Amino acid sequence: MNQTASISDVPIETCAAPQQEIGERAVFCGLTSIIWLHRKIQDAFFLVVGSRTCAHLIQSAAGVMIFAEPRFATAVLQERDLAGLADCHEEIDRVVAQVLERRPQLRNLFLVSSCPSEVIKLDLENAAARLNQQYGGRIRFFDYSGSGIETTFTQGEDSCLRRLVPHLPQDDSAEPRLLVAGTLPDIVEDQFLRLFDELGIGPVDFLPARSLDDLPPVGRQTHVVLAQPYLGDTARALIGRGASLVKAPYPLGAEGTLEWLRAAARTFAISDDHFAQVTAAPLARARHAIALQRKRLEGKRIAFLPDSQLELPLARFLKRECGAELLELGTPYFDRQTLTAELELLPQDTRIVEGQALNSQLDRVRAAQPDLTVCGLGIANPLEAEGLRTKWSIELMFSPIQGFEQAGDLTELFCRPLVRNERLAV
Repeated sequence: MNQTASISDVPIETCAAPQQEIGERAVFCGLTSIIWLHRKIQDAFFLVVGSRTCAHLIQSAAGVMIFAEPRFATAVLQERDLAGLADCHEEIDRVVAQVLERRPQLRNLFLVSSCPSEVIKLDLENAAARLNQQYGGRIRFFDYSGSGIETTFTQGEDSCLRRLVPHLPQDDSAEPRLLVAGTLPDIVEDQFLRLFDELGIGPVDFLPARSLDDLPPVGRQTHVVLAQPYLGDTARALIGRGASLVKAPYPLGAEGTLEWLRAAARTFAISDDHFAQVTAAPLARARHAIALQRKRLEGKRIAFLPDSQLELPLARFLKRECGAELLELGTPYFDRQTLTAELELLPQDTRIVEGQALNSQLDRVRAAQPDLTVCGLGIANPLEAEGLRTKWSIELMFSPIQGFEQAGDLTELFCRPLVRNERLAV
């Protein structure tokens, strides 16, 4: 019974509210989210309206070879477009026609705006509506913003999913259903489906679905559990459709996954005994996998610079399951609606900083000399040059890290830079 004790039974004082800091920012572009979205939504094409820089970013982030056939592209604004001498809407129509000529089987196309000033002026929502009418419903067009000016890179997904919410079918039935919101690798989604099925929770839907033809229904009997902490706007849009949000930590590590599942189980009135029986074996495997590598992280001093919005659940995992010491926990945005359950699990003296004043934060990192700094790759390389060990936060977005079976992999991702440092030590 001890193995499945609820974290609500663990005495811990709620962490204080984050401090706010305003200044220079260094965050990755929201267009990056296209990489995991296009892998997940298998019948959609993502057309970025942007510059050559946008095209190079997507190509580099995806690691797509030149002869590959990806489901994304960039409608590159030329000098005439930027100077206002060309009709950008005509250019979008031309590129869309080229894409559909090359990929006639496409059924869904996202127009994704970026941050060049001429793109910001474009009304892609009206462009999507016009194209929907022009193609007579044969192709569905959606739009969302991937601009990185005011958001961090993970919020591209939030913007995308929020745009899908109005298109979800209305569910007026009296049958409760669970909706898992947030992109998960297919293998992780399948693992969770098996656990939900064994627990007796269902029907279970995922947003985004693997096909936009299978958009999940939503209504007053829909209970939403978030798989990612950066989906605040999507959560509020779903609540606006009548759904209710399940308060839960995020499924990172053995403890986080257990309590994420427990929150869903209690919503569906699953007995504690049955829950313990179903989760006992995968929980034991997860704890064993973490224990194999815990010694490398135990007592290590770790700082987080704001980047992905995964900082709070990752810090909770490192502190409570790996025995690490948290020096500073920076996050780009703190959304109390989506992060309260995580905040309640952090020690009261945890220093949480919302926002960024880059130079000040770097000064504190240099003064503290942490064993590991989790940050964006643009900051990581200079810190490495100064002799500080770092972990790219974006790597955690491209790796399957959720769930019991991935708990050991998550631990190993944080161990890698420390192991590399040991091997290179003179």
